Amino acid sequence: MSVDAVAIERKKATFPLYQVRTTEASDVVPGLDSEDTMSERFDCDNCKESLYGRKYIQAEDNPYCIPCYDSLFANTCDECKELIGHDARELFYEDRHYHEHCFRCFRCDRSLADEPFTSQEEALLCNDCYCNEFSSKCVACNKTVMPGTRKLEYGGNTWHESCFICHSCEQPIGSKAFIPDKEDYYCVPCYESKFAPRCTRCKQTLAKGGVTYRDEPWHKECFVCTGCKAQLAGQHFTSRDDSPFCLKCFGNLYAKKCEACTKPITGFGGGKYISFEERQWHQTCFTCSRCSVSLVGKGFFPENDEILCRDCNSDL
Repeated sequence: MSVDAVAIERKKATFPLYQVRTTEASDVVPGLDSEDTMSERFDCDNCKESLYGRKYIQAEDNPYCIPCYDSLFANTCDECKELIGHDARELFYEDRHYHEHCFRCFRCDRSLADEPFTSQEEALLCNDCYCNEFSSKCVACNKTVMPGTRKLEYGGNTWHESCFICHSCEQPIGSKAFIPDKEDYYCVPCYESKFAPRCTRCKQTLAKGGVTYRDEPWHKECFVCTGCKAQLAGQHFTSRDDSPFCLKCFGNLYAKKCEACTKPITGFGGGKYISFEERQWHQTCFTCSRCSVSLVGKGFFPENDEILCRDCNSDL
């Protein structure tokens, strides 16, 4: 990631946890004594064997002996594939039924009867085994990021919220912007303090923008003319003894003056000039003092403080 702060976003690690519901068979009624109703038959609705002197279960308004009841109505344990008898404690989850002793973690075999659990590809797992096998691990402390706890993710890695800290100030970064540097992470203030370039003039960090002069960084507002203090960013300028000047200030302070117009001869903008006996002229100003014809590339005659073309000199 570049110097652009990245903000990085917060997430919750979750997975479904279930608490099993339990049912127990009831309605077991002691059988009627044969001496009470010898005149009427009282048989199992399925096998037709007499229920006198035996226990039975009433189901769907019909009586059943215990073996028939279990055969017809008992659920099959999803784990051991055996029937869950009428007198066994039965646990069920998502249309799957289990003996209590069969309702166990697929990995560690601990009972899940009174424990939170989840299902992974139809295998039941206790909370600890699920976390160890499927939950993310914090790259800072190497501990499991428990479901329901706040976590941060970046670059394919996961952190506990409290473990994702600035490498410099060691304060939690949380949802604030941060900047990566190799394998370390910094909050923006620490990164700027440690790595960001500093302005040559004010010595403060340059968060963005700025200009470079003589391979040194400057804030735009700090890069000004040494003379008039006007900002030079985006403007033509020159320097004297490593100090920057706008063209106007440099010309007024240091440039030679044109003998004709007395303005500075800076040489900027393609300006050529003529020099003669320690006097200088802009090329456009180097003209005959009498007729104003250009003398550039022509012969001329000095006359006191004047310069004359051949014709004007002949008229003298």
